[in-house]
Amino acid sequence: MRYIEIFSIIYSVLKGSITNYFSSSKIYYIIDRSDWVIKDIGRELCEYLPIHKIKLSTVHYGIRNSIVHYGSITTFLHPNKIKTPHNSNKVIVSWFHVLDNDQRVKLLYRAIPLVDIWHTSSYLNKQKMIDIGIPEEKIIVIPLGVNTKNFLPINIGNKNLYREQLGIPEGSIVIGSFQKDGNGWGKGLEPKLIKGPDVFCEVIERLSKRYNIFVLLTGPSRGYVKNRLDKSKIQYRHDMLQDVNSLVDYYNAIDLYIVASREEGGPKALLESLACGVPLVSTKVGMAPDLIVHNENGYLEDVEDVEGLYRSACKIIDSKEISDKFSRNGLKTVKNYDWKNISEKYKKTLYS
Repeated sequence: MRYIEIFSIIYSVLKGSITNYFSSSKIYYIIDRSDWVIKDIGRELCEYLPIHKIKLSTVHYGIRNSIVHYGSITTFLHPNKIKTPHNSNKVIVSWFHVLDNDQRVKLLYRAIPLVDIWHTSSYLNKQKMIDIGIPEEKIIVIPLGVNTKNFLPINIGNKNLYREQLGIPEGSIVIGSFQKDGNGWGKGLEPKLIKGPDVFCEVIERLSKRYNIFVLLTGPSRGYVKNRLDKSKIQYRHDMLQDVNSLVDYYNAIDLYIVASREEGGPKALLESLACGVPLVSTKVGMAPDLIVHNENGYLEDVEDVEGLYRSACKIIDSKEISDKFSRNGLKTVKNYDWKNISEKYKKTLYS
């Protein structure tokens, strides 16, 4: 089996290299092999910047006299290896969140001269990049975007219909969590602590003592959260979705979304929640402080503040006035983050 995997990788690299060499594209967006967030960003850029002929690729080989945009730090840096595209190219690297004790930081002295622009999605992360030695003048902040043509709010009648189709008991307070928060791509029994699944579960367990809670989960590697919910006898449903656009049905079935992460680049769930009119409670991570004005379009709490997250969730659940206010104001906020607007920023500040 191991030999088959090695052969598959070699074949994929050779095929990608040859395709790149004969391509007429001038911008190459380098993605992971996994079908996850970075690939989604690349697809949106391809849709909204067709004139630029952006090509998605898992390798940088075969590219000459073009822009090579590594969609994530993992596509550019490994703990002991730097990707080095041909020196005729301009190089952009997106780094969405700098982790504490990241082993890749030790390679920056070699990596910085190779990169023309470092891109990140939040001002929190920009400061972290500066702190580890990346020159400020090389860093550009462009947030993540959301497809507001797909992610839309619905009326209460349709919300009840979605809940019925998903088997959610009538009268439940439905809380969403659609982020991968387990290590690896298996069952995810070991928590990915930067995503805060332990904090999320503590908040849910406290809420379940006061309300009839139902948790709606999507995404891979959710085993840790599911085990915690099982032990606490909290009802939930977990679905693996083949199409990211079908997520809108899940947002439109929930009352509240909680982001309990310790580190984030976005997450995209912030924008998707706002676009669907879903009230938000989030820790102060990633784009959250750039998006959320506390007590205006959501609640912001400190990282690992279980009590704060719990209290804020209770306020939303207990007050239709607060819930409606956050929904209205969130819809106003998210207009500026439609992919049509965000892709223009890519064109003008990264690809020009």
